[in-house]
Amino acid sequence: MAKSTLEPQKIKLRESFASLKTIPRFFREIRKVNPHLFYANILARLISAFLPLALLFVAKLIVDEVFVQLDLEEKVFERLWSLIAIEFALAIGSDLLRRAISYTDALLGDQYSIRSSVSIIRKTSEIRLADLEDADFYDKMERARRQTTGRVALMSNVLTQGEDLIVIISLLAGVVAFEPWLIILLILSVVPTILNEIKFSGTGYSLARSWTQERRELDYLRYAGASDLTAKEVKLFGLTGYIADRFQKLSDIYYLASKKLAKQRARWGSFFNLIGTGSYYGAYVIIVYRTAMGILSLGDLSFLSGSFNRLRGRLQGFFTRFTAITERALYLQDYFDFLDLSFYHKQEAGSLKMPQQIKQGFDFDNVGFKYPNTDKWVVRGLSFQLRADEKLAFVGENGAGKTTLIKLLLGFYQHSEGEIRLDGVPIQNYEPEEYQAYFGVIFQDFVRFELTLKENIAVGSIDEIENELRILDAADRSLANQVIDDLPAGINQQLGKRFKAGKDLSGGQWQKVAMARAYMKDAPVMILDEPTSALDARAEKEAFDRFIKLSQGKTAVIISHRFSTVRIADRILVLKDGNALEIGSHEELIAKNGLYAELFQLQAAGYQ
Repeated sequence: MAKSTLEPQKIKLRESFASLKTIPRFFREIRKVNPHLFYANILARLISAFLPLALLFVAKLIVDEVFVQLDLEEKVFERLWSLIAIEFALAIGSDLLRRAISYTDALLGDQYSIRSSVSIIRKTSEIRLADLEDADFYDKMERARRQTTGRVALMSNVLTQGEDLIVIISLLAGVVAFEPWLIILLILSVVPTILNEIKFSGTGYSLARSWTQERRELDYLRYAGASDLTAKEVKLFGLTGYIADRFQKLSDIYYLASKKLAKQRARWGSFFNLIGTGSYYGAYVIIVYRTAMGILSLGDLSFLSGSFNRLRGRLQGFFTRFTAITERALYLQDYFDFLDLSFYHKQEAGSLKMPQQIKQGFDFDNVGFKYPNTDKWVVRGLSFQLRADEKLAFVGENGAGKTTLIKLLLGFYQHSEGEIRLDGVPIQNYEPEEYQAYFGVIFQDFVRFELTLKENIAVGSIDEIENELRILDAADRSLANQVIDDLPAGINQQLGKRFKAGKDLSGGQWQKVAMARAYMKDAPVMILDEPTSALDARAEKEAFDRFIKLSQGKTAVIISHRFSTVRIADRILVLKDGNALEIGSHEELIAKNGLYAELFQLQAAGYQ
């Protein structure tokens, strides 16, 4: 929903400075990426930092030497040519060092950008499903993902800051040696810049942070308006104008807020720059006057005016860059805060090893679940048993709690009350990753990875990506072998339309590939959430006949709206409004003449 006005909360100066505590950790990570490049960059900057003073001093000597030669009847140019050669060598050296710094900056930046992106991807393995369904948490993750290139600029800015500090100190020493009182005018020329940067410190970050959710909405609207997955509905319902107008409206609000901030910075920046420039030219007039009076030589004029100009530029850059560093450090703090989030606390997560074989099964004892900060129970008072080697089906109308129950069983959600036990042990006592590795799952909204067909099947057990025999076996079990036969490149066919050589699959073909993943994993517990909804009746029957045969000795849960499917289960759990209403075999539930029998008769009537 678009905001009518946008007044981001001002980031306090103390908060901006506090964010700098992340800089040492940042550079430790950069050094780990490539220590040789890191130290080469530092060395190049250290040498480069002393060259501006050296160039100015040699230029002064050249000017003075020229005027010495003017007074000589017999010219002697050896010293002059030597000084010019030295200046030339220093200029070439300075250029080469700048190129070396830019080169190492780019390489280090790219390598760290890759490393930080990989760290975020790996961190997501710890994220619980409930976290991703929380808007505030999603905002944190979004802020961590953004500004990857900004972290590269931060690295360069901090290193340049250190280099400029050395340049400033060396130039100050040179100015003090000739005209110490010029330091007063120098301070007057840079104070306005400092005041301007302090005034606007953190404003850019503040604006971006306050708009995290709206920027996600803009990204979604951009995707919805130009995606092959949404194109049919967008065209059919004529949504292009609506989406474009909504995007335009939201973007315009952000533009106006950004424009207001830019206008304030430009106005104040111009005012402060006028004061600074006036101070600089005041100093310049004094230096020229003292030279004209014979107090300073022309070489001194060249050195002092050059030093003063560079000092002012470096000092202004130093303070301007400092503000940019504190602002980017706020983004960096978001990144580190995300990496430091603890999802499975060691003191809470279990450490028990999973049993080699399920002996009793799973017990749900008065289990209830509701989302944090809400009062509505999604499921409550659930008590039933999923026995070892049993095929249990969940049925119920939409919103009855079937998929939530699966997520509780998988440990994606932490139940709010009651207890879930495996072989008499609460499931939270088991090591989380080992526990979830016990399950092979096909969700109704399974991911259609735009990778090769081989990779799409192998994701069920990605460590076996090179085991083609196992992949083909999983494909044969799920009927995905028929998909392989229909593709030009077979198992190595690129899937999806995103890439040039990609081929898209039908819904039924994708579903066979998804089922192959579950067979690929060969887990002790199989969960099928509407696994055959995109298959025709013949393919569905064949798929389930195979599943029953291949899942002998395994525990399985099936969710389906098709009663021809669920009736093959050993028992059926009927859910209504988050409660267990009935449980039993197909025959027992029909004999009860309850909700299951009613739903079964309604569906059967549709085929008569």
